[in-house]
Amino acid sequence: MIEFLFELFGEILIQFIVEVLAEAGMQSLFERREYRPNPWVAGVGYAVSGAIAGGVTVWLLPNHMVHNEILRKVNLLVTPLAAGGMMVLVGTWRAKRGDPVLRIDRFAYGYVFALALALVRFVFAQ
Repeated sequence: MIEFLFELFGEILIQFIVEVLAEAGMQSLFERREYRPNPWVAGVGYAVSGAIAGGVTVWLLPNHMVHNEILRKVNLLVTPLAAGGMMVLVGTWRAKRGDPVLRIDRFAYGYVFALALALVRFVFAQ
């Protein structure tokens, strides 16, 4: 049981770190502009970015952290929810500091990014 919790925490940590890096990149990209794409286009963009990030993580860490097939499916559901929740906390922290809040700082966009990342890892990791 402890091994599963460690593996689940590792998956959540990987996704959170990748999301924070993505947010930092998007923050620097849109810092000086007021460009706001359509929410559906932004959602597709986050899904594609998450899939690319998932491909990079599979390249860096080619093996699943969770080895049991059933637990991997549970992980596929739980980890994006946790990562989306963490991004809400990051967004709240940024808003309290007076920093601009990006779309990825909201649950839905953070969840879409993390779900795309998790799906790529689920399908392509060994």
